[in-house]
Amino acid sequence: MKKILIVDDAPFIRNQLKNILQPLNFDIYEAENGKEAIEIYIKIKPDLVTMDISMPIMDGIKALKEILNFDSKAKVIMVTALGHKTSVLEAIEIGASYYIVKPFDNNKVIKSILKVLNK
Repeated sequence: MKKILIVDDAPFIRNQLKNILQPLNFDIYEAENGKEAIEIYIKIKPDLVTMDISMPIMDGIKALKEILNFDSKAKVIMVTALGHKTSVLEAIEIGASYYIVKPFDNNKVIKSILKVLNK
């Protein structure tokens, strides 16, 4: 079973993503900031991470760099609010696999995740 780590400081966003992904039968793990995401990533080595960009303690860009330093093949999809284009481009340049935009379009989220998992 594929493992997915959902990283977002907002519990309702994590729940939204969990609900979208539930029918796909993934093992779902959660983290509420970048620091926690790195710790969990190292422990469980998920197949995919969805990473919010703006979070307290450690933002998604810093966490992305750390995860890629640990595992250069990590598959990380950045999650961003509309209007954070610069941060998304920076994340893609660093090595993020893709990005999804809030508010979520369930079908686009599923397609994006399956596309990245099958790369």
